[in-house]
Amino acid sequence: MTINDEVFGELEYEYIWFRYTTIEFFGQEAEIALMVDGEEDGKFDKEQYESYTSLMQNWDHLQQSLLPPILDYYKQKRHELGYDIEFNKDYPLIETTDQLLKRISLVGISIPYAGIFEGRAIGLTFDCTWDMENGLGLRLVNEKVTEIGYQDITC
Repeated sequence: MTINDEVFGELEYEYIWFRYTTIEFFGQEAEIALMVDGEEDGKFDKEQYESYTSLMQNWDHLQQSLLPPILDYYKQKRHELGYDIEFNKDYPLIETTDQLLKRISLVGISIPYAGIFEGRAIGLTFDCTWDMENGLGLRLVNEKVTEIGYQDITC
């Protein structure tokens, strides 16, 4: 089933509404999946529209705020696994956001059902070189990073 939503665009339904699109991420075009939680009837909550619209309006500025928490998460994960002491090629020393950008790729934006989180909720998913199986996920509430972990935290 396909709908043409005036905010999200043309979406297909396969247990979740989605479409593939491109978005600029730090000056590079990223091919992503836009995923919107919703029932098969294609009706979305006002808060879902607000979350997505606010994300898009603030996207250029917001990108800058994503990298420091991701870098902190990476350093913590690397330390927890002991790779700050013992070398592991999958977890190299990354000290700057420029180095980090070479190791992550934005692959998805998800808009959860309204009311699950307090405020405008968005999930961002990334592929990352250090964990190809689980990837990286960020949950944003009111355009601020509230949780970082594997990609499934965005569900």
